[in-house]
Parts: sequence; structure tokens; C-alpha cells
Amino acid sequence: MKINQLDLFSGIGGFHKGFERAGYNVTSYFSEVDKYAVGVYQHQFKSSTYVGSVTDVRGEDLPRIDLITFGSPCQDFSLAGKRKGMDGERSSLITEAIRLIKYCRPRVFIWENVKGTFSSNAGADFAGILQAFADIGGYDCEWQLVNTAWFLPQNRERLYLVGYIAEPRRDWRGVFPLREASGEYVEVERSRRPVSKTLTARGQATLHSGMQLVEMVTPKISNYAPREVSFKDESPTLLARDYKDPKVVSYTRDKQGEVVNRSLKDEANTIHGSTGSGGNTDQFIKYGKIRRLTPIECERLQGFPDDHTKYGIFDGEVKEVSKTQRYKQCGNAVTVDVVQAIAEKVKPLFS
Repeated sequence: MKINQLDLFSGIGGFHKGFERAGYNVTSYFSEVDKYAVGVYQHQFKSSTYVGSVTDVRGEDLPRIDLITFGSPCQDFSLAGKRKGMDGERSSLITEAIRLIKYCRPRVFIWENVKGTFSSNAGADFAGILQAFADIGGYDCEWQLVNTAWFLPQNRERLYLVGYIAEPRRDWRGVFPLREASGEYVEVERSRRPVSKTLTARGQATLHSGMQLVEMVTPKISNYAPREVSFKDESPTLLARDYKDPKVVSYTRDKQGEVVNRSLKDEANTIHGSTGSGGNTDQFIKYGKIRRLTPIECERLQGFPDDHTKYGIFDGEVKEVSKTQRYKQCGNAVTVDVVQAIAEKVKPLFS
């Protein structure tokens, strides 16, 4: 199934990858302002076309677009942010996506954002966004709060909204709900508890540097399906069954670096990746050696292939991306497995 995708606020291509995994042949035109994300995207999706900042994208310059995806900047909606909502400079960029939906009239559009979108400005922002989608005309919309933990060992709740213009078949049952108790997903969910807390872009306004650390529990750790079984000196990813009743020691520092709070819990706090301000949250797995999550582990927690973020194309050359940027890109990404599940559901809309 061939589709042309306009991938806005594209990051490292989670939407593109999710649709590919669902069996689509995707030609993408992607918009992003972070140079590292642009480099990674171009390296991973060779046939993609970079179209610049979303404010510069013009529908008349594009071919027929079947799908528009956008995880528009969410800091102003975040529960951990300053909650400026649609008045925030970054979150208001959603209006650019709406402009392009109006012009391109794709069969499907998908919007991803943080849980705080529901409650931003006492719900007024979300109501306003829904009205803006309705004002486009001709689209039905469905939405749900979906947790990455239903697919992967990360507790990441995100709003996914799908709008579609195509006339579905008579047996069409809609996109949502996706849920942990639906078919194969219950097996994934059950086999991977407990989960790590959200892999984000370090969105808290008063906390930063919250990189999770994990231990090496035994000299050898098994690596199991869906990859081949092998034994290694270090856990291939953060999965609960690698550990015996793990406990997370979490503590928060103030601006002066003094520890102001400690807690012991079964799940880690948010995995952060980008800049913040103020204090600092540290997390450790209590047992034996302690180490940070690796970039590969962060990629896996978001459903990307190993080393997806390791290289990018910069000034026409393939160069290695720093670990700092790799953490950030993973934190800002959409979860590939969630997108894949939605992509499977919307196939009748493209037939």
C-alpha cells in the first residue's frame, strides 16, 4: 500500500517507521527544525524529502498527500510544564498543521500529544483544538489516551487523535479503542511488567537531568524473543524479568545540588532527554552494579531499531550523533509500536 506522508514535527521518524512496520510503502515529506533529528531522519529514510520548518511548508509545493502526522510541540500542554496551553508559542504551532490539513485534505491525519492536553486551561484548549478540527469540514475524529506500557516496558501516556475523511466499509469499527486487554497486546503487556516511567524530553520545569540508571544483576543475562536467545554481560534492555524484585532509589536535588527528597519505588520516574531548569532527579536500581540506560535501550523503549539514532546526515556526510542528542531524540519521539497499531487500524481508510 503506497502512501505519501507529510510528517510534521517529525523528530526521528516514529510515525514513518510505525506505518512502515504495518506494511505501508511510505514516501515522506518531513518538517523539523532540530538539526540532529533532521540528520537522523535523512539517514534512516533515504527517499524522504526535507521541507523545512512547518511555518514554511506550502501545500502547493507538495504532491498528493494521503497522510499527515504531527506530534506538535507539547511543552505548553505538559503537566510538568508552565501550562500556557494554546497561548504558548510552541503549542500554538498546531495551527500550522491545521492549515496544511485544510489545504492537502489527506485521507487520514494523526495528532499525538501529552496527557496534559486534556486538562490544559481547564479543558478549554482541547475543546478549542477539537473545534478547529471540526471546522476543517468533512472529517470524523476519534481519540484515546494510549499507554506505551501496553506494548513496551515504559509507562508513557499520550493522546492520539485520528481524523479521517474516507468513507469506511460497512464493517468499519473505528480506530479506537486500543487497550491492553485486546488480543495480542495483553500478552505483550503481561510479559513486560513492571515498566519504566515515561521516556520524555525532560519536560519538568523545576527538574532536570533525570537519566535512569540500571544495574547489572547477574554475570550473565538472557536475551530473548523477539530477538534470538543469547547471553550477555549486560542486560540488552530494561525489562522487568531481567531483575529480581527490583527497587528504584529516586532522589531529587535542589538548585544547589542538595538532596531534598528520597523515595523507594517499584517503577522509575520519567526518563528525560532534553533541557530543563532548576533541580535534578536521579534514579538508581537498587542491587549490585548501577549503570545508565544506554541510547540503544532508550531506542528500544520507544520501539526503534537498535542504533536508529546513532548516525545522521550532516552537510552531506554521515556522522555519528552524540549520546546527549540520542537521548534527547528518543525522549521527543512517538512510540513506534503504538503508531504501528494505529496504522493497522486505519488500513481500510486507504483501500
